[in-house]
Amino acid sequence: MNIHPTAIVDPGAKVPASCQVGPYCVIGADVALGENCRLLSHVTIEGPTKIGANNVFFPFCAIGMAPQDVTYKGEPTRLEIGDHNEIREYVTINRGTVKGGGVTKIGSHILIMAYTHVGHDTVVGDHAMLVNGATIAGHVIVEEWAVVGALCPVHQFVRIGAHSYIGGGTTITQDVLPFSMTCAARDSHAYGINKVGLQRRGFSPERIAKIHHAYKILLASKLNTSQALEKLRSEADRGEDVDMLIRFIEQSERGIIK
Repeated sequence: MNIHPTAIVDPGAKVPASCQVGPYCVIGADVALGENCRLLSHVTIEGPTKIGANNVFFPFCAIGMAPQDVTYKGEPTRLEIGDHNEIREYVTINRGTVKGGGVTKIGSHILIMAYTHVGHDTVVGDHAMLVNGATIAGHVIVEEWAVVGALCPVHQFVRIGAHSYIGGGTTITQDVLPFSMTCAARDSHAYGINKVGLQRRGFSPERIAKIHHAYKILLASKLNTSQALEKLRSEADRGEDVDMLIRFIEQSERGIIK
């Protein structure tokens, strides 16, 4: 086991021999690391926290800290992190709250860049990217492959759709549509689909064309949202991606950014 002599590891923590714990790291009780995790230096992890394999934690990140919620009274809520994640400098990730389900969940293959905050009871899906200084409030859902740009504040209870891209500095107070490009000029707007991102992920031209068609109906027609959904449902060859888009809008509780 490669643990630097200046590191402090609680006897109740589970640290496999394949892990590397660098200088001045602190690992608390009820922390379980998976195989081949690396804590470079000055990393603090509190529990209950369960972490998967092959994660890298950069200096001064604070993982599994108590939620920033005035109603939290020390209940044993937890944080769960998947595999193959890169968590950069000064990132903060809080545990859940009882009223929010008790758990914050981070998936796998995620890049969380420097100074990002992930609040209590948030769920981040696989392959997402949170860029420098993104501020994710409590109870947020970030779906798979979504990109939250630098310095973006995201309001509580917002849902960020799969494969979406949020431009830097955009304030998010409503749900972000799957596949969308959402940026701020004077207000936050969806400006069409994240075509480049979809191409990079292997979406065929036919799939992208169907998504683009759906967005033209949703954003560029004179139909309101209900009328646009009705038209999309009537199209027999719309495909599973458009079905996902329709379900996302139907399930939205905060409203969507159009």
